[in-house]
Amino acid sequence: MNPDAGTLWRGPRWTLAVLLACLGTVGPFSIDTYLPAFAGIARALDATPVQMQQTLSSYLLGFAVMNLFHGALSDSFGRRPVVLVGTAIFALASLGCALSASIGQLIFFRTVQGMSAGAGVVVSRAIIRDMFPPSEAQRVMSQVTLFFGVAPAVAPMVGGFLFVHADWHAIFWFLVLVGTALFLANWRLLPETLHKDLAQPFHPRDLMRGYWQLCGSRKFLLLTIASGVPFNGMFLYVLAAPVFLGEHLALAPTQFFLFFLFSIGGIMGGAWFSGRLAGKIKPRAQIRRGFFIMLLMALLNVALNLALPPSAWWALPVIGAFALGWALMVPVVTLMVLDQVPERRGMASSLQACISSAANGLVAGVLVPLVMHSTLALALASAGMMAIGLLAWLWVKREV
Repeated sequence: MNPDAGTLWRGPRWTLAVLLACLGTVGPFSIDTYLPAFAGIARALDATPVQMQQTLSSYLLGFAVMNLFHGALSDSFGRRPVVLVGTAIFALASLGCALSASIGQLIFFRTVQGMSAGAGVVVSRAIIRDMFPPSEAQRVMSQVTLFFGVAPAVAPMVGGFLFVHADWHAIFWFLVLVGTALFLANWRLLPETLHKDLAQPFHPRDLMRGYWQLCGSRKFLLLTIASGVPFNGMFLYVLAAPVFLGEHLALAPTQFFLFFLFSIGGIMGGAWFSGRLAGKIKPRAQIRRGFFIMLLMALLNVALNLALPPSAWWALPVIGAFALGWALMVPVVTLMVLDQVPERRGMASSLQACISSAANGLVAGVLVPLVMHSTLALALASAGMMAIGLLAWLWVKREV
């Protein structure tokens, strides 16, 4: 923790949580805003469904690769410069998407978007631990997750409105405005939270050695898997939204927001409960409750898909409850990950985000195309993602 933390942010702590949460909205807005326009973009650019899916997977893989460096760079050069450069590049990449005249150009600029969007997500986690002791950091992490949940709920509504009343280009022009606004807000408000005595020298050899040591830590890897992989139990429905919502549930593009209201409402509810429980129950007990909810919802989802035809009235609440379970436990596990190497929290956050994003990219590029045409297959895949995270936690829980 920065010894000068008390003097760096003089406003209410919740306002810092809002600023950090806004940095986290870059990723969700990049994904969710343009999903209602999937079919329209495909027609306009003469793209196949597989090519359109690549606009998602390329973004996620770019996000994963560059995440290896955002946190490490912030450990050496400071949190603030990395955030400012990341938001500036994101705005320029969004401009490239808006001006794309072919599917190849769109995929390229989506990759650049992904490479830049991770800066806010990764560095904001390190900033929280720079500024707050453990129990308060959990509350702030929960607040960030809570505010972060607003963005994906609003994004598809904005995207659907822009697509219906303008065209798909307007969605990416909107993202240009988002990136520009974030750059200006952080230029004006975000302090440097990395204490000068805690800055790490930037040497590629030492950096690679640090990554190698983290990758060799069984505890770090298992905690990262426990926090990140279960997210895909919900996220694969986001990635499959054009088919899942449009074909299986027969929702119009302007109704996609219903799915995000349930899923993000679950995340916000879980984050709120997580903050309320901080310091009141043991972290392991809170994680156990989150996994119990996810396990129950995963089994219920499979059973309902076996027994009933697809319907939004039961499918969306189940996904929302699953999301609540994930958000209940993930702030606690994330802080455990960061505290594995307190002197290099940026690196730990980078590697955690990289592994999670790589899993997201594989789910987007490989798993979702295989299962998105069957609601039962989606439910089984969701349960599988949850099971991987649960097994990782059961393996490591006695050591934390």
